[in-house]
Order: sequence, then structure tokens, then C-alpha cells
Amino acid sequence: MLRFSLVLFVLILPGFASAQTAAKELFGRKSTPSFHQPEAFGTYAKGCLAGAVQLPETGPTWQAMRLSRNRNWGHPEVISFIQRLSRSAVGAGWKGLYVGDIAQPRGGPMLTGHASHQVGLDADIWMLPPARLNLSRAERESLSSISIRSKDQRRVNANWTKAHQQILRAAAEDPAVARIFVTAPAKLQMCQDTPANDRKWLRKIRPWWGHHYHFHVRLNCPAGSRACQEQAAIPAGDGCKEAVWWVTDALAPPDPNAPKKPSKPKAPITLATLPQSCSQVLKN
Repeated sequence: MLRFSLVLFVLILPGFASAQTAAKELFGRKSTPSFHQPEAFGTYAKGCLAGAVQLPETGPTWQAMRLSRNRNWGHPEVISFIQRLSRSAVGAGWKGLYVGDIAQPRGGPMLTGHASHQVGLDADIWMLPPARLNLSRAERESLSSISIRSKDQRRVNANWTKAHQQILRAAAEDPAVARIFVTAPAKLQMCQDTPANDRKWLRKIRPWWGHHYHFHVRLNCPAGSRACQEQAAIPAGDGCKEAVWWVTDALAPPDPNAPKKPSKPKAPITLATLPQSCSQVLKN
């Protein structure tokens, strides 16, 4: 009986280890997409992607950056969106777009960086207007984007241009887009420069920490991706008044006399805690 138990333990151990291994290790090792029809599973911050499509490293109006990360993969909807937006960037006077991280070949948690970008429907767009679109692989690793935020974090700096606003507006008015994350000063500047009766598109522009070297576009779950879970709906209104908090109260120094609440470290996402379909995405 003991011998049988040991054999059974050995047989189930590999599967058990996979289920308990941090999912970022499992998905981070995959260098190619799965052999499935494209589909997003789970949430933007807890899911995976089947049948991913690769954004070509260079196109007529874009270049994918940081190629060593192998994160220029996404759902076909986000690849199409990036190509559309890059053409809009040309219309705004840029040569196109420098595109940052989209997703890993099978989505899922990443070894480094983002908590989201897991279902192939998120994309980072650099704030740097491309000087040219024939950068070498080495140049794409060493070139940095620019910040459009002032040092005090309360306003945009001299790098901000009307073209940035035009491109962000084009992204926000695309029906595939759910929301866009950008530094609060950019949101406030766009609110200031847009008449009150023309701010409907600004509702999708959401302030968030960081996001001054790039803006982050998140698409709606595509039709047919029944296992993809949308984020909660954006509050009503253009969000301009609410954005003021990010450059006032949010930047106030903490009260040194306030009691400190101990923070519990988040448990790592494992394969067992992801949607069940993600196991098949890893296998095939």
C-alpha cells in the first residue's frame, strides 16, 4: 500500500507543481502563441490569451520597441487597433508610433512589470514622437521615451504637444477602446483645452499613477470572447473635475502621526487561480 502511494505521489507531483508554480514563470517561458482560435480568458489582470497574433516589428507607421521582451503579441483586435491609431498619428503630424508592451505570446502574468496586459487587449504607446521608423533592434533597446509631466507632477511640461492630444482623442473615439490610462496632468490639460460641450471623448481618458512616458490603451472584450471579463463601467461624466484630486490631495505628504496599517503581500497568481482554459492555452 505504501509503495502504491509513493508511485501515485510521483505521478501527480508534476501536475501539482505546475498548478502551484507562479503563473508568471509558466507563461513567461512561452515564446510562441498557442494553436487556438484567438480568444481572451479572464480579466485584464488575471487571465491569458489563446491564438495571439504578433504585431510586426516594423510597419509603415509603427515600430515595436524592446523586442527582447517578446511582448509584441496580442488579440487580433488590439493589433488592428494599433495599426489604425498609428495612421491617425501620421494625420496628427507624427511619422507614426513607437509601441511598447502589448502581451506575452500566451498572455498571462508577466515575469516583470505589469499587473495587467494578461489577455492581449492592453497596449502601451510611447509619448516620444518617432524621429524615424527604421530603428535597429539595438536602438530599440537603448532608446527611451520622454516624459510629458512636470517635475512637481502637477502639470504637463514642454514635451506635451497638440499632437499628443489629437492622438489620444483618436484612441478614445475608437469604438473598440474601453479606457485609456494617462498621467493626470495630461488629462487636465486636455480638459482645459477642450470646450465643455466637446468633452464626451474625455470620459475614457483616466488618470493613473505613472503613465507619463507612455499612455496605456485597454480594449473592450471582443465579440465572441465569452470568457473575457470586462472591467467595471467608467463613471458618468467627462471626469475633468475628478482629475483635480490627482494633482492636489493625492500628492499631499502623508500624515506622520497617522497609524501605519501593515500591508499583506499579495499571493502570487498560480495556474490554479487562473481561468481553467489557461491550462490548455499553456499546453497547445
